[in-house]
Amino acid sequence: MPKIEDFLRSKEEEEIVEAIRIAECDTSGEIRVHIEQKCDTDVYEHALEVFHVLKMDNTIQRNGVLIYVAVDNKTFVIFGDQGINNIVGADFWNSTRDKIATQFKTGNFKQGIVDGITEAGKVLSKHFPWHHHDKDELDNAISKG
Repeated sequence: MPKIEDFLRSKEEEEIVEAIRIAECDTSGEIRVHIEQKCDTDVYEHALEVFHVLKMDNTIQRNGVLIYVAVDNKTFVIFGDQGINNIVGADFWNSTRDKIATQFKTGNFKQGIVDGITEAGKVLSKHFPWHHHDKDELDNAISKG
């Protein structure tokens, strides 16, 4: 797998940030992407740690979604906060996972992440629609570890 700095070109990162911005236009939900070179522990547990470090559990409606990617491990985790998990079923997570995995299998990492963001945004907008008083609670930039 490529090094973390080569995983996505800067233009691709910009497209991912724009996909987050667009997805969040219709929802009060918050979507973040975090990329690391590798994970030496349980990937799901580590994604949960990253979720907390990024303060994604501090949103008002507890409706944050993290797409965590471990480049060397060739794996990713989609982690949603309690507010989402109390409303959506497993199909939400499965459909989002499948959208990402389909593109990742062919090496289209940027498109996989964008597809996952778009899918998550669609579902979040149904359960957590944007209201006039909503504000963007979390940074849309890709974080790296």
